[in-house]
Amino acid sequence: MGKQDLTTPRGTEVTPAFQARAFTTLQREIDRLFDDFGRGWDRLTTISFPKIDVAESDGEIEITAELPGLEQKDIDISVADNLLTVSGEKQNESERKDKTYTLTERSYGSFSRTIPLPAGVDPAAIKATVAKGVLKVTVPKPASAKAAKVEVKSA
Repeated sequence: MGKQDLTTPRGTEVTPAFQARAFTTLQREIDRLFDDFGRGWDRLTTISFPKIDVAESDGEIEITAELPGLEQKDIDISVADNLLTVSGEKQNESERKDKTYTLTERSYGSFSRTIPLPAGVDPAAIKATVAKGVLKVTVPKPASAKAAKVEVKSA
């Protein structure tokens, strides 16, 4: 009878055939993990474009988005049901058709990001500018959402 260790089921003889099956099973699991990792990476890169920062002060909310290579005409901003949506499309460069790429990390296509806003925001008061591939959206807070200092009195 062959050797037995803690990883081998009781009463199982460790033969070359048993070792080969165990190795094949392990190899399949490793391949599956790498395949799953690759699929997960694709989802991360498509979901997270564009990268945004949301900052808040007493009077306003400032949303900054990285949109490299895009201009004003490529960006659409809408507000509905207290949700601000930044969307657009990054066009593929025509010069890419003549080249064979070994690696491409830049993404192209449609994108959309939605940011919740406080109730009562006036869509007409929202301002947006784009410069050097950075979109800046300024949302004035409604009066009810602004912080107010409450004086504490002694009893």
